[in-house]
Amino acid sequence: MYNYLDFEKPVADLDGKILELKKLAEEGDALDTNDEIVRLEKRSAEALRDLYRKLTPWQKAQIARHPDRPHCVDYISKLFTDFTPLAGDRNYADDDAVQAGLARFNGQAVAVIGQEKGSDTKTRLKHNFGMAMPEGYRKAVRVMELADRFKLPVLTLVDTAGAFPGIAAEERGQAEAIARSTAACLNLKVPIVSVIIGEGGSGGAIAIATANRVYMLEHSIYSVISPEGAASILWHDSTRAKDAATSMRITAQDLYELKIIDGIIPEPVGGAHRGKEAAIEATGNIINVALKSMGNMDGDTLRQDRREKYLAIGRNL
Repeated sequence: MYNYLDFEKPVADLDGKILELKKLAEEGDALDTNDEIVRLEKRSAEALRDLYRKLTPWQKAQIARHPDRPHCVDYISKLFTDFTPLAGDRNYADDDAVQAGLARFNGQAVAVIGQEKGSDTKTRLKHNFGMAMPEGYRKAVRVMELADRFKLPVLTLVDTAGAFPGIAAEERGQAEAIARSTAACLNLKVPIVSVIIGEGGSGGAIAIATANRVYMLEHSIYSVISPEGAASILWHDSTRAKDAATSMRITAQDLYELKIIDGIIPEPVGGAHRGKEAAIEATGNIINVALKSMGNMDGDTLRQDRREKYLAIGRNL
């Protein structure tokens, strides 16, 4: 059984009936349930397709946050070989919310930086739910500079609600760390490809997503603030997050139309959590195409291409 979202209740009900019938069959019930199971499975698949054809922005936000969605560590383990994590910012501490290191992608040496939310209570606490402290962004800068020095492409995997907003983070220079990480992205003379694999929230995402090529998974979101935060500011009511999500244009489809991202990576019907292998493979294919498209660009051209990309946002709207 999957962890069903609220709007998936019709599918959950059908799948529940299917499980009941399969259990009866396993227990040796005299009734022949095979035909009924096949019929219900067909209805469940059709109901799922119908739901995912007409998703609202708020529903997409829920899918982007789904606890079973593949996380940064899943992409790293499937897409990269010889991954060697690098720890610490050489200034204060290590931050497990940011995973960074060197690896090989299709045999090519690359630098990998990603945000990890964790998959259960223990790992979520360890990774601080993907919300990085200043030392996380300083670690990212360290790896970017290392990649620039050795001419390695940089690949980033974005999945965060935003940078950690606590007092300790502010005391250690959160805003400065985010700004320096964003500036480091802009100054690289190597290709940088970023993929929003779940939730891309605020400066915490932009700090590692200011790339030559930016892609989003089909049901991911990318925004300057969370829908709940926007609702709290606009209407002083966080329960109006659904209205905020609709107004903010946070979906991959909206952002592609606005020319903020370069492409959308398709997900299996029902979201990436229902077909993790397929979603990760599709992401790897897109990254491969992006790197090949920049293979003949020199360092100065790559940096200029990146800067022009962001200066052009909103120019022709």
